[in-house]
Amino acid sequence: MAVWLITLSFLFLECAFIFGLFLPGDSLLFAAGVVLASHGAELSAWLLSATALVVAVVGNQVGYYIGRGTGTRLLARRGGKVLNRRNLNKARDFFDRRGFWAIVLARWIPWIRTLAPMIAGAARMESRRFMLATTLGAIAWVPTLVLAGYYGAGLLTAVPWLETAAVIVSIAFFVGGTGFGLIRYRQEMRKPVEEEEEADVPS
Repeated sequence: MAVWLITLSFLFLECAFIFGLFLPGDSLLFAAGVVLASHGAELSAWLLSATALVVAVVGNQVGYYIGRGTGTRLLARRGGKVLNRRNLNKARDFFDRRGFWAIVLARWIPWIRTLAPMIAGAARMESRRFMLATTLGAIAWVPTLVLAGYYGAGLLTAVPWLETAAVIVSIAFFVGGTGFGLIRYRQEMRKPVEEEEEADVPS
């Protein structure tokens, strides 16, 4: 139950809010699969994949409407190392060049994964088109990582200490990544917002 709660909560935050830029979503999904494998919970791995897929889509919808309502003015901080004008412009350019497919592919690019829905909302990308794109992206992303963690760890069952090591390393990587992310987020949010007139981005 704890694996489900942590995975779904963190996944929603990563997909919906700026804070998600600093959360290790990929390693979280993989680690969840590894932990479930250590308990032999194959059905739970598949059910978690399906549930997390829905949460990822809902989270991106929230990000989309945040962008639609507030634009991108909060996404660049003066002196920010992650939240800066350069990264925002890169994400905008990625969206500008690829449109629909940018939302699908963004699932696999950590910081663009969080920024893309907000940029799409600010650009007034048609909502049904965005929903289709983000759903396709989630279908390819969530089950792949959870089940890769589950079945990958399952291959180690013949060597118990390796299976245990895989669980420990996965959890440590997630905890360490989250801790680092929290520190980085606090540092970034202390920077002043870098003012700029909103640019129109093709949808």
